[in-house]
Amino acid sequence: PSCVLSVHDVNNVYHVPLLLLEQKLHRILAEKLQLSSIPKLEGRLDLTMNGLEEKATMWNLCEGSVANEKVLAMLASGQEDLDTLGGISRSMIDWARMAFKLDGFHVSVKIVIVGKYTGLQDSYLSVIKSLKHASMAVERKLDLIWVEAGHLENDFEGDSGGEEEYKAAWEKMKSADGVVVPGGFGTRGFNGKVAAAKFCRENSVPYLGICLGFQAMVVEYSRNMLGWEDANSTEFDEETKNPVVIFMPEIDKENMGGTMRLGSRNTAFTHSKHDDGSPSIAQIMYKNASVVSERHRHRYEVNPER
Repeated sequence: PSCVLSVHDVNNVYHVPLLLLEQKLHRILAEKLQLSSIPKLEGRLDLTMNGLEEKATMWNLCEGSVANEKVLAMLASGQEDLDTLGGISRSMIDWARMAFKLDGFHVSVKIVIVGKYTGLQDSYLSVIKSLKHASMAVERKLDLIWVEAGHLENDFEGDSGGEEEYKAAWEKMKSADGVVVPGGFGTRGFNGKVAAAKFCRENSVPYLGICLGFQAMVVEYSRNMLGWEDANSTEFDEETKNPVVIFMPEIDKENMGGTMRLGSRNTAFTHSKHDDGSPSIAQIMYKNASVVSERHRHRYEVNPER
């Protein structure tokens, strides 16, 4: 029975380690795995565990409870001395502060994700987690709104029964504080992503294009601002006269598996200022560095000769 633990509903998932701590999971694991018998851990177990369970009443997660208020008061006081806090490790102090801080976020930020696989949202799990962590950093409650890319296309509106979904998709776009357009493969929904990029540019809505989403932004700008009406990616139109996104020369066109450009790659800023004299926002974000190294995972790139 001592090893049967309860993990009930809590305000946010980051309270779960505190809930398990209250029920002495760390002690159970140390005993069952015989961690105290490992020479390298000698003297370290007490440093990270001693006294933690004595604070069980502090980790009471019932909303509005006296214990909850005590935790908040303690964290707000800035007390971080281990002796004062009964032996709680520094890492758990920081974790508790973060978990309880999230409960106090009341201002929401609406982020629309325009994707091709919205029926299986796990396809965008890394994007979702990144957005959650970013919202935590700016102290906002994340309100994710999903839009199927194809529903933004004019052709979809003309389909039987598509008018309502088309209208609903654009209403969601208009409610956004920011838009993220992640990657994907194939032509389906690409024009919807292009339409999303156009809407954001014309309405000054922050837009983050990842992989195919970035390609859509380049294609949109080329078509509507540069006047290259047939601008496209060679993935979708190999005969276009304006191939603004091209297949990388070092990639194998015959084999799809394991042929992406992967890992860190240096990218140089070639234009520190725009034609009107304004500075490059991208370069400012990188603290005016002349070369940056970023992770890549793709098979197409913006045509450097266009």
